[in-house]
Formats: sequence, structure tokens, C-alpha cells
Amino acid sequence: MPTVAVIPVKSFRFGKQRLSATLDGTQRQRLGRALAEHTASTAEETGLIPLVVTADAEVAVWATDAGFPSLADPGGGLDGAARTGAEWAGAADSRWMVIHSDLPLVATSDLEVLAALSRSGEPFLAPSSDGGTSAIGSFGSFDFSFGPGSFHRHLARLVDARVVFRTGLAHDIDEPNDLWTATSTPRGAWIRELLG
Repeated sequence: MPTVAVIPVKSFRFGKQRLSATLDGTQRQRLGRALAEHTASTAEETGLIPLVVTADAEVAVWATDAGFPSLADPGGGLDGAARTGAEWAGAADSRWMVIHSDLPLVATSDLEVLAALSRSGEPFLAPSSDGGTSAIGSFGSFDFSFGPGSFHRHLARLVDARVVFRTGLAHDIDEPNDLWTATSTPRGAWIRELLG
């Protein structure tokens, strides 16, 4: 049974506003696109089926041009996007995992761990460094509850879930300090080159 990697993606043009003190609009747009491409490409290299869920027309065009299937985000925030992708996977008789699009350090070795759990039928979740949920996977319907502190809410709802702690999954980019710590690591060198 294949696994669909549901990747909700916000507008490249209007995303990453919390980085506005550090990056200008063009840099934020370039970063948002590059992060989404990095995550989706890494998922594809791992043998997952990347599925972009977005409400933004520009992002949908990017996904099509990059060869990634996409779905329209019906609204309802990250929970709605995740639910749409999970339902699509279920209708295709596939397992699903939802992965944040802004994981600069994620590598195939990180997603291979998740893919193996998915193949075995084990539900799983990976916490982000701020207490959120950077990846979650199961089969069938699920009541998502993203936002601050979502890891513990998801853990309570996902029975017998395997918790996966990996740097590549824990580090997302929301604040300027997240960007600084990511670019300070060897895996984040590509972001330094991207931003000049």
C-alpha cells in the first residue's frame, strides 16, 4: 500500500511574514518556494507520493510545473488542508502522512524512518522543536489539531503512535532564530547559498 506525503503549502508571496525583520519580500518568497520544493523532492526521493495542498494559485502552478500533484485547500487552516490530503489518500486506498513544508534540514534518511513505519501500519508523529507537530501519519480519517502545542493533542488522539525524534523533522522555519540555526548547520548550507 503506497503512502501519500500530504504537504500543505501557503502562499510563497505572502508567507513567512515573521521573517520580515530579517528577509525582504523577494527573499521570503524565494525561501518559501525552495523549502516546499526541498520537502516535496525529499519525499519523492524516499518513494513517497508528494501531494501539495494549497489555496494559492501560484503555488498550484509551481506544483504542476515541478511534477507534484496538488489539491485545492478548502480552508480551515492547516487542519483543513491536512484533512483534505488524508481523505484523498484514503480514497486512493493509500496511507497518509502530513509533513510541514518548511523543514530545511529534512533528509531522505528522516523520511525513510517514517516510510518504514507507514509500511508496517504503525501510526506515528514527529514533534517540532516548539511543541508542534512536523509530521504525522496513519490511515483513514483523523481529527487534526495543528497549532501551538499540537504534538500533545495529536499524541492523545493517535492511539499507540510511535514518536519519532529527528533533527531533520524537528527544525522548521518560523522565526528569525530558526533561520539562523538552520543556516548554521552543514545540512542548512543550501539556504545560505539560496539567500546569498
